[in-house]
Amino acid sequence: MEGILLALIPMFAWGSIGFVSNKIGGRPEQQTFGMTMGALLFAFCVWLVVQPTLSWKVWLFGILGGILWSVGQSGQFKSMKYMGVSVANPLSSGSQLVLGSLVGVLIFHEWTKSIQFVLGFIAIALLIIGFYFSSKQDSDDMLNQRRTLDLPKGFRAISYSTLGYVSYAILFNNIMKFDVMAVIFPMAVGMCFGAMCFMKFNINFEAVVVKNMLTGLMWGIGNVFMLLAAAKAGLAIAFSFSQLGVIISIIGGILFLGEIKTKKEMKWVILGIICFVAGAILLGIVKSY
Repeated sequence: MEGILLALIPMFAWGSIGFVSNKIGGRPEQQTFGMTMGALLFAFCVWLVVQPTLSWKVWLFGILGGILWSVGQSGQFKSMKYMGVSVANPLSSGSQLVLGSLVGVLIFHEWTKSIQFVLGFIAIALLIIGFYFSSKQDSDDMLNQRRTLDLPKGFRAISYSTLGYVSYAILFNNIMKFDVMAVIFPMAVGMCFGAMCFMKFNINFEAVVVKNMLTGLMWGIGNVFMLLAAAKAGLAIAFSFSQLGVIISIIGGILFLGEIKTKKEMKWVILGIICFVAGAILLGIVKSY
């Protein structure tokens, strides 16, 4: 029970990042830089407390992973601008799960049992159905808000965001395995460097950048409690619950950012959430075999 309660914290922390950052405002580059500065502050505090050994490999691959992460996060923030948080976040999270699972199966042979393939492909099918209904638009709706959405640009942003996120996850989970408490500080340095590259090193600590540091602290807190939850309840439970953050982002986008949904779209969103959550939980079960 304690592990499940711990797993709820990354669910709320990570699920809230999208609508909190968009409520604060700023361009995607400012949001990413502010978030990485907050993450760097958090990671430095963790390093001061834990004081892990930082080898040259930890620094090299940590910084590389952080740069890849910044590509993913920058694309996610851009997709939110084009599609809205309640549409972009489930598409982004789901696409990471699908691509990450397929790479794990096809390249790293993570599934070896028949039951894993059965449950895994059912999970992927549910996620794809969830994508469809989460982003489905009501063709009868004539609201002015609909004209502000740019789905093609949003999907392009999600495409390179997914590649960035999945590449960083593969680097840390499949290629190089490090103690998370050791790699979190070098990774945060790489995250900041990547964010500064997106800003073309035109660094300006504007108020909106400083305020967005809050989301970096949220990211760091989610990471720590993810580790604690995995230690208490196992990685499968912690992983599954962390993916439920998509519910928080959808609800937050609608309630706090005023993203309007028609009655039809609300039904589709609810159906998409159900499929998405079921798929994420199934993937968590697959990982437990």
